Amino acid sequence: MTRLPITKTPKVYVGGVFIRSESARVFPLKDAEGNFFGNIPQCTRKDLRNAVEAAAKAGPGWAKRTAYNRAQILYRLGEMIEARAGELTEALLLGGGAKSAAAREVVASVDRLIYYAGWADKYEQVLGNVNPVAAPYFNFTVTEPMGIIGVIAPEAAPLLGLISLVAPAITSGNTVVALASTTQPYPAILLGEMLATSDLPGGVVNLLTGFRKEMIPTFATHTHLRALVGVVNADERKTLALGAADSVKRTQFFKAESPPDWFAGPAQSLEAIRATLEFKTTWHPIGA
Repeated sequence: MTRLPITKTPKVYVGGVFIRSESARVFPLKDAEGNFFGNIPQCTRKDLRNAVEAAAKAGPGWAKRTAYNRAQILYRLGEMIEARAGELTEALLLGGGAKSAAAREVVASVDRLIYYAGWADKYEQVLGNVNPVAAPYFNFTVTEPMGIIGVIAPEAAPLLGLISLVAPAITSGNTVVALASTTQPYPAILLGEMLATSDLPGGVVNLLTGFRKEMIPTFATHTHLRALVGVVNADERKTLALGAADSVKRTQFFKAESPPDWFAGPAQSLEAIRATLEFKTTWHPIGA
């Protein structure tokens, strides 16, 4: 008797658990040949709000982790992706392209996590400072995480681009709510499965799937998102910029019309960590 194949039911990863969309809506994902692969959750504004709540709960604990411990967790996540490289390569191939290119993207994703794991216990020494002042005081500048960072993943390089935007934010102690690629969401769903079994606390990274036109306005206006970073087109940039100005968010947008080369050296840098930090200056009297 011929066995019927078991179709996977993809779910999004929010608050350390796998959920379906609050709306119960889905949209079909097809492979490069046009064959049905699975139904992807079509998240809504309510799902984004729930994800922000989960990120807010996880934030204080994650920020208090030692830099060395955050480095260990990022390194371990890189190990897990390396162990499931074949599965992630097949997930990327759903969007078409050569297998060698998909495999290269997975390898680069592992390397990106290891890169930021290496910075986790070093960026403070580079970005912080003891400031010279003409007074009998010590003056220190120290870094602090901003809070919850909203991430809009690119449509191309759906795994490497997503990790390149998320990794610097969590390296510095922030939590993240990310919207995955609409056209190629499955690599992000697999990443969520790895996050669930990693040492990363639930709620630190929350991954949503859905349509950008429905989600981006809420990313723009949600007051608990302290910064926005992503690859967006001209209309999306306008929506996000207006919403961010009204709710006072820091923004860092890359043009979808000319997206970054995620494989190039500038795609990973200390500046990406700096963009997710706030700087606090403290004074201390000498001799006290």
